[in-house]
Amino acid sequence: MNYRHAFHAGNFADVIKHAVLVRILEHLRRKPAPFRVIDTHAGAGRYDLRAEEAKRGGEWREGIGRLLGARIAAPARALLAPYLDAVAAGNGPGVLTAYPGSPVLARAFLRAQDRLIACELEPSAAAALARNLAGDRRSKVVTIDGWTALNAYVPPKERRGLVLVDPAYEQAGDFARLAPALAAAHRKWASGTYLAWYPIKERSAPDALARRLRTSGMAKILRAELSLGAAREPGRLSACGLIVINPPWTLAGELATMLPELAAVLSGASGGAHRLEWLAGES
Repeated sequence: MNYRHAFHAGNFADVIKHAVLVRILEHLRRKPAPFRVIDTHAGAGRYDLRAEEAKRGGEWREGIGRLLGARIAAPARALLAPYLDAVAAGNGPGVLTAYPGSPVLARAFLRAQDRLIACELEPSAAAALARNLAGDRRSKVVTIDGWTALNAYVPPKERRGLVLVDPAYEQAGDFARLAPALAAAHRKWASGTYLAWYPIKERSAPDALARRLRTSGMAKILRAELSLGAAREPGRLSACGLIVINPPWTLAGELATMLPELAAVLSGASGGAHRLEWLAGES
């Protein structure tokens, strides 16, 4: 697989994905019972924005870099604050030199009773992930294929929790396998929350995914998409989406507040757009 997230760390897609991830984690923390996070395609866990990969594309400057310097309406700012605080905690005062991947972000919101399983198959990324989560007894790194992990680690003994599914989509069948894989996991653990990210390079694959999910039998499925608007340079992603199965009851309203602000800030002058809808359940 040729995909290396270090080139894209902190870009607009990471921002929307991680902002939603943190909102779900904040919701889980409101009850004292323990929860588990299962990150099926965890990556390296932390990315140096001064490294050659990050500098070459500079995508973080139009993502987290742009968001940190933006004026955001107070309601959205309050919802984004835990995410932005977690990013700042991994950097020095007033500087941004590193960006946390999803497992490091998730770890920041674990309590003593909570657990994280971070799965990564690619050897160098798995080794980096192990280093970045070393010394934390709440976190476990497993070198395993993410799709295998999605089936193997549900249901967790905690009964509460979140599964994050974020493959690279470099394999031709990844889009097609997402809906049945989520449905199979949901049959094993119907009370868990599932968060799945996908790129939008054209409409056929995301729309086919939505059709499959609508007929999957899962009761509550929320879809959120964000587009940066006008075409960017060739080959650079400009739109992405999220599927949330069993979203926290507050999440739809929170996304309705955050998405317009994120679309406006991250798109700059090109004019962004967003979509928020229920594929199943509440409307």
